[in-house]
Amino acid sequence: MSGNPEDQGGSLADDHANLHTNAVTDVKQLGTFAALASLSYVFWICGGMEMVERLAFYGTRQVAGLYGTDAASNGGLGLVEAQVGIIMTVWVITQTFVPVFTGGISDRAGYKETIFASTGIKIAGYLLMAVFPSFWGFMAGAVVLAFGTGIFKPGIQGTIVKATNRQNSSIAWGVFYQTVNIGGFLGPVLAAYMRQMEWAYVFYACAGIISLNFLLLLTYKEVDKEERLAHRAKVKSGEISEKPLWRDSLTELANPYLVWYIVLFSGFWFMLYIFWDIGPLFFRDWVDTGVIVRDVWGADGPSDWAIRFFAMNNEGTRIMPEGMVNLNSLLIMIVCFLVAGVGARLKAANAMALGTFCASAALLIFGGFNYAWLIVLAIVIFSIGEMLAAPKAIEYIGNIAPAQKKAMYLGFSQLPLAIGWMSESFIGFYLYGELASKEQISRRMLTNEGLNADQIAAVPNGEAFDKLIEVTGQSADALTTQLYAANNIGAVWYLMAAVGLVSAIGLYAYGRWTYRIAMMQEK
Repeated sequence: MSGNPEDQGGSLADDHANLHTNAVTDVKQLGTFAALASLSYVFWICGGMEMVERLAFYGTRQVAGLYGTDAASNGGLGLVEAQVGIIMTVWVITQTFVPVFTGGISDRAGYKETIFASTGIKIAGYLLMAVFPSFWGFMAGAVVLAFGTGIFKPGIQGTIVKATNRQNSSIAWGVFYQTVNIGGFLGPVLAAYMRQMEWAYVFYACAGIISLNFLLLLTYKEVDKEERLAHRAKVKSGEISEKPLWRDSLTELANPYLVWYIVLFSGFWFMLYIFWDIGPLFFRDWVDTGVIVRDVWGADGPSDWAIRFFAMNNEGTRIMPEGMVNLNSLLIMIVCFLVAGVGARLKAANAMALGTFCASAALLIFGGFNYAWLIVLAIVIFSIGEMLAAPKAIEYIGNIAPAQKKAMYLGFSQLPLAIGWMSESFIGFYLYGELASKEQISRRMLTNEGLNADQIAAVPNGEAFDKLIEVTGQSADALTTQLYAANNIGAVWYLMAAVGLVSAIGLYAYGRWTYRIAMMQEK
């Protein structure tokens, strides 16, 4: 069954079934290089704008936990993990639920217009973070930034859907995800460099970077703009009736295939944000990344300043926490189109299930070990899983969307992200604080060393481990080894991996169910 679902008669349920049959049945894909050659200039402009936006976004996002928990004496906010979790939860609620109800605005008002507005809003968010270094200042900046991001996504992704077809969409989304991760890689590198001078510089730099999208917008041309304007004219004249945007969105959300996609794929996003949020804290607290430096470059580290800039502290003795996480973006930046070529041969749900399983396996390795090279292996496995799952998920949701509701459905794609990220934002930070935070474990150890409650309370947040070194007289490395051995640090990762394993099994079953229904409908 094929054709534009809006031109076919029948009930809403029939339309949803037709849409889904289009999405899950096999369509022969072009070869990797033929697909690349078929992509239009609009696709590449969108990739450039997303790359710039992600460079700025991840420059802030990947260091948010480090900034929040860093000692005030270092320029951080001096918060405990649970407080950072509150900020992150509000951030995700705003960023992921805004496009659910505003994604359709791009379909109606124009993609270029909403991208322009979102860029100005995001600049304001970064500036709020820079100017007001406090819990409420960072909260305000996060909310404004999240609102701008929520408006930005549907317009960009809606353009990608309209600029591609079923023969090149797998490669297109893989390449798009790859260009996104160029920004995702460079952002944390920039942040690592800037924060060693002053935390505020991170946010000022991100505000300047996102403003580059105003220049790229000058070369952007909306795909099928004439069709959209003609459709709007028919709505205005009364030839076509149109529901209010909020009611139309809720009606489309009744699609059962969409509902189960949202529920099951949320497990993948849960793990992804655990990796991004809790990973840097875990690497900072428990992983001796100096091992990697010594094994590759020797005891003195690399002499090349450029190598240090991209991943290391200024002294070149260890990999920064965000540098470890950034290996994920580096891998995606280099090889995502190759993995996408493999994923093009898989049914969408199977690719999502396999990718989610790989991500779960990586978290299990985090739970069992803190040896730096095994952590690197786990990050590689996690990255392969992400390259299989995330681009295929965006492709899938774009394919089941009606022609005049591409941005709306891509707004819906934020719902599994919302469920996963929102759950992780509080649960992840809270559990890490309770079970694995070096800061909180050090405070408990100070009690064993004879300090009373008032003395411990007087130690500023972020400085408890330094106080424990002072009291015990042990070296930082020896004390870290002792604390890691005495506490079940891996429990946090095991709990998070379990969520992913359940989701992977569910996605596999979902794929079998939906494909079977699609085949029955075609007969």
